[in-house]
Amino acid sequence: MELNRLTFSNVFCCSSSVTLAIAMARQTIPACHGVAIELDAGSEIVVINTHGTQVLDTWAFNRADPREYLSMEHTRSRLSRLSPGVGDSLFSNRRQPVLTMLEDTSPGVHDTLLCACNQEIYRELGCDESHRSCESNLHEALSTVGVEVAITPAPLNLFMNVPVAPDGSVNRRPPQSRPGDRVRLRADMQAIVVISACPQDITPINGAECTPRDAHYEVISRNPAQQTL
Repeated sequence: MELNRLTFSNVFCCSSSVTLAIAMARQTIPACHGVAIELDAGSEIVVINTHGTQVLDTWAFNRADPREYLSMEHTRSRLSRLSPGVGDSLFSNRRQPVLTMLEDTSPGVHDTLLCACNQEIYRELGCDESHRSCESNLHEALSTVGVEVAITPAPLNLFMNVPVAPDGSVNRRPPQSRPGDRVRLRADMQAIVVISACPQDITPINGAECTPRDAHYEVISRNPAQQTL
């Protein structure tokens, strides 16, 4: 993977130590597929909604023990609201911080309520043929880094627009995000992050055209290097 050393203005200094920020080349999340990214604690991932209409189901697991994972239930409990915002930590099923949202250039509309789509959902929607799903994308992506988990946790649905009505009902509407909108997340533990470009092409969750599209991500690795200044 190509590395791009940031300019000196992006090098963070503290006393006699220097933390070098190293940005990896932009990577593609193919439409209807998922990717797994291993992050060190303190590293950041920038999730980019390239076309503006793509929902990105996002999970994170403790690299040392994947039985600990990013939990939407525990995050809502800790934050006392339905969706995180800039500055908020996102918590694991052991109530430990897993990720922190550092930046969000979108209108800030994300979902923590809906499950990942799976084969059963598509059958309910009238699709009799095999259909890619975020659930299968999660497990396929984890297998590429040698990890297997027995469950499919509820994802952080970045850019998904699921308004809650006063009567408690929810709706599924096109994203409010724009082309190039991004969310920057910091890993607060050694983590495996999985991102699925949602394959939903029946409801307008991926825009009015119901067309899944590619998205992109960048990783910023922050490694302390001891130097004499």
